[in-house]
Amino acid sequence: MVKRSRIVAFLLIIVLLGSTMGITTKDILHKIKLGLDLQGGFEVLYTVEPAKKGQIIDKKVLADTAEALDRRINVLGVSEPSIQTEGNNRIRVQLAGVTDQNKAREILSTQANLSFRDANDRLMMDGSDLKQGGAKQTFDENGKPSVSLTLKSASKFAKVTKQVLDMAPNNVLVIWLDYQKGKDSFKTEVTKKNPKYLSAPRVSQVFNQDTVSIVGDFKVEEAQTLAKLLNAGALPVKLKEVYSTSVGAKFGAQALHDTILAGIIGVAIIYLFMLVYYRFPGFIAILSLSVYIYLVLLIFDWMNGVLTLPGIAAIILGVGMAVDANIITYERIREELKVGKSIKAAFQAGEKNAFTSILDSNLTTILTAAVLFFYGTSSVKGFATMLIVSILMSFLTAVYGSRLLLGLWVHSKLLNNKPTWFAVKKSAIKDIKENYDTLDLPTRFDKLDFVKNRKKFFVLSGVLLVAGLIILLMFRLNLGIDFSSGTRVEVQSSTPLTTQKVEDAFSKLNLEPDDVVISGNKNQIGAARLIGVLSKDQIANLKTQFKKEFGEEPSVSTVSPTVGKELAKNAFYAVLIASIGIIIYVTVRFEMYMAIAAIASLLHDAFFMVAFFSITRLEVDLTFIAAVLTIVGYSINDTIVTFDRMRENMHKKKRLKTFQDIADVVNVSIRQTLTRSLNTVFTVLITVVALMIFGSESIRNFSIALFVGLVVGVYSSIFIAASLWVVFKARELKKKGVIKTVKEKKKYSDQPQV
Repeated sequence: MVKRSRIVAFLLIIVLLGSTMGITTKDILHKIKLGLDLQGGFEVLYTVEPAKKGQIIDKKVLADTAEALDRRINVLGVSEPSIQTEGNNRIRVQLAGVTDQNKAREILSTQANLSFRDANDRLMMDGSDLKQGGAKQTFDENGKPSVSLTLKSASKFAKVTKQVLDMAPNNVLVIWLDYQKGKDSFKTEVTKKNPKYLSAPRVSQVFNQDTVSIVGDFKVEEAQTLAKLLNAGALPVKLKEVYSTSVGAKFGAQALHDTILAGIIGVAIIYLFMLVYYRFPGFIAILSLSVYIYLVLLIFDWMNGVLTLPGIAAIILGVGMAVDANIITYERIREELKVGKSIKAAFQAGEKNAFTSILDSNLTTILTAAVLFFYGTSSVKGFATMLIVSILMSFLTAVYGSRLLLGLWVHSKLLNNKPTWFAVKKSAIKDIKENYDTLDLPTRFDKLDFVKNRKKFFVLSGVLLVAGLIILLMFRLNLGIDFSSGTRVEVQSSTPLTTQKVEDAFSKLNLEPDDVVISGNKNQIGAARLIGVLSKDQIANLKTQFKKEFGEEPSVSTVSPTVGKELAKNAFYAVLIASIGIIIYVTVRFEMYMAIAAIASLLHDAFFMVAFFSITRLEVDLTFIAAVLTIVGYSINDTIVTFDRMRENMHKKKRLKTFQDIADVVNVSIRQTLTRSLNTVFTVLITVVALMIFGSESIRNFSIALFVGLVVGVYSSIFIAASLWVVFKARELKKKGVIKTVKEKKKYSDQPQV
């Protein structure tokens, strides 16, 4: 009897989820904060240095400096800035949405130490004599913009003016901002356009008053900014800029549009594939994937996270990875149906048997994402955060969400005797034997002998690895400024660009780019790399001139040599720690030989990605490292699915006695999991290809790295990892004296000891 209440419950859940998502999604999307790479903005990393001799930079000084910077940012009127202290002497500031990036850089780095000096540069008064909040923009008697200051002590000002008056004929009181002894002097600088020099009023009498006016060559906006800076207070330290990046608003908007378009196309193709290939379970997968996307955005909003371009890529990539769990489960259910089980029994057995594979593969990916978060920086950290959230939500929706929704239909009995709804033909189960097990199922790949041909794949990989090593030694890597230090400038034009046109623009500024790359569908994007780090004044001038030349403010990134070395070191540590973590986990969950084989396979994949980037001369930056670690975490999924089936088949045999037993376990396991391995990587490749074709130029190399890693990863999971385990296991059994027969010698000629 059909239990219609289950169908009603299913429909109610869908209506409830659909209405909730429909009502709240727009609000969630509106509240999520966008990173500077999606709305334009400015990011800078400062090294905090002592402002005076003997000053110690400790946590309190860092906190005070961060608080002072926050007051500076209020001057800019930027909402929700990000100010983070890093290590013992660094502060990172992110200002998404700031419009005047030159002004932002100037205000942040200006120490704002006001000083009153005589003609001999002797300090008479400083910013500490200024009343809190005592600066305001005014106009002098001639109507020119000025800054009025309210002092703490009128008597002290009277004493200062008397001393200056006595210095006739040099009775001037010079007002400086961030005066530096030995570099700034009234005698030499007063006639130059020095931004530190504010004014030098002549003292004609003793002033016993608590107000003073700075009258310089100000514009109204400049006077207002100076007043606000003085009210914000001086920085207690000096700030040295060691890393910065800025993104124009148009770049951000275009990147957001392109990446969302890529995501929609990729997800739509995945939905279509699941529906066509898996039929009704595919429809359930579409529902759970839609809930997954909603939950990821909801959780990220609750976390008050900042969504970056790589973060969106992580969501799109996460959709492909979320499909994996559904594919593994549905393939298991189909196997149970093919051995003659009822729909209900197949559903229960399939869910149970798929769980361990899904759990193991998700945990290893979370492990690498956590390492990436710990060692990543800025947008890479955003990618790692989103990847972790995506994995957790995909596990929740694919394992429990899909189980609930599909279970309602299964337990309603409406699907009884309808295996075709699960894409299983009745002809596939008509000749079943009694006590036939899923591990005995024939597959379309039964003629393939992976173990017999392992030497061919070892030789192929060996040749390619040697060739890749030679290529790497000859061409090396085209390191981006993240690792090599320097300056990167990216400009977007409404008209097609040429290399010569971009180089000419730099020549006008007496700058010579190391290389220029033109990209975009209409050659409207130009990227140039310069050796050396441009100063903030050079960057400000470049932004101004390029905006006049091309109509849009360029994106500029700078990395100092120190930071470049640190990023390279952290990238190495990240890959190393992720590999060690995987070895430990797979050893505990499976066995040591499987762990070694898995890591050898992963290093094989990572090296191919490196070699590919070497020969193609694609730029290697931090997003490339993110791609490598993503592949390290993801490609082991297929390997673990195969190892999980190998573990099942070994339990069935109970004991491996001959080399043939080892070969049978591997061959059968790969054949049985090959369809799901190909399907899972295919769904992820769909999203990656969509990102490559339709996504933003900013993550094009990241997408290419993922594509290469996924293709090589599925190859190594099928042809390398399991075959390496064969070699290790055969040696172990030989040492124990377990393998004693010679029946396999002719078939497996590379095992003369057997």
